[in-house]
This record gives sequence, structure tokens and C-alpha cells, in this order.
Amino acid sequence: MPKLRVHSFGVSLDGYAAGPDQSLDYPLGVRGPELMEWFFHTRMWQRMQGQDDGETGIDNGIAEQGFANIGAWIIGRNMFGPIRGPWPDENWKGWWGEEPPYHTPVFVLTHYPRAPLKMAGGTEFLFITEGIHAALEQAKSAAGDRDVRLGGGVSTVRQYLQAGLIDELHLVVRPMLLGSGENLWNGLNAHALGYECTKHVAGERAMHVFLSRRT
Repeated sequence: MPKLRVHSFGVSLDGYAAGPDQSLDYPLGVRGPELMEWFFHTRMWQRMQGQDDGETGIDNGIAEQGFANIGAWIIGRNMFGPIRGPWPDENWKGWWGEEPPYHTPVFVLTHYPRAPLKMAGGTEFLFITEGIHAALEQAKSAAGDRDVRLGGGVSTVRQYLQAGLIDELHLVVRPMLLGSGENLWNGLNAHALGYECTKHVAGERAMHVFLSRRT
């Protein structure tokens, strides 16, 4: 049965999944890129940058799993871009250039309508104003018998967790303290919401922790 999955979601030891003061210059917040340091060394990341090197160990293998069997994505407005409020125009097309790494339909949660945006490589951004349940319904329809990947950001993942809609959550726990920013767990009781830790694997630069929703 197709699942809603969160994969390769970086989090600090004190629970922060983004740093403070997110902006055009700091899309992950101040010090936020340190959460993704494990990924930057992998062969998968290097190939996404057009390079042909990178490490092929545990971190890389788990990162590759996150792109397997994905038929659609859901992301929050902030993950698509730094613009707030009504769209001033449609010039902003995301952080990724003309060929984003998704290669599937991507459903963007927003309060403000915008026309669908087709990009090179099969990515199409569709802007959903009806909320998280509508986005999930449309993403599942687009994905068919494949899974839907929930990309973030932190607020979006928290909303889907609170609603008990995430089937599998892969956290990449980095050995660092952020101290401030967006905390994944603040005010959430994951156990009471039905989640449990089913696996943990030590990688080269992070601990990979897998949570699943109890059935």
C-alpha cells in the first residue's frame, strides 16, 4: 500500500530541524546547512551537482533509498522559496534552477493561488490552497501505486505528524546542538500520536533513526 514518507530529514541533538533567521541567503536558517553536512559528502549529492565522485557508504545508501518508489512530493511554501504573502509575480521558480531534483509532481502548500509550473526533467509544481489533507489526496492520486515523499519544511512535517498522516519518518540525527530555530518536537508527543522507533543505523556522519506509525 502506498505510504506517506519523510526521508533524510536532518535534526540536531536538541531537536532543531532548521536554524533561526531563514532568508534568501540562509534558506535553512543560520547554521542550518550543518544539519545536511552528512549529505554533501555522498555520491548521490555529488551526482545531483553534476559531479562523478562522492562517498558510497552507509549515508549514501540510505539517501538513495529516499528517492526509490516516489511518485509525488509534498512541500511547504517556505521550502519552495523565501517569498511570504501573496505572490508578487511568478518569476521565482524555486531554489533548484531549471531542472529540480524531484522529477515528479510536487504539491506546494500555500495560502495564495498560483498557476502550475512545469520544469525540466518531469518536475511540475502545483500550488495547493486547501490544506494538508487536500494536498495529500492529490499527491496520492498523482503517485498511483508509488509512495508520496513529504519534503518539509519543519512546520509542514509537524502538521502532518500532528494529524497522524505520516507512515514512515527517517530522521538524520547530527551530532550538534543548534540551540534555536525550528524545533521538530516542540509541543508534540510522538508516542501518543502513534509513532515508535523501528530501526536506527549509524552512518559515517549521522545516526539514521526510523519511526513508523503503529497500525
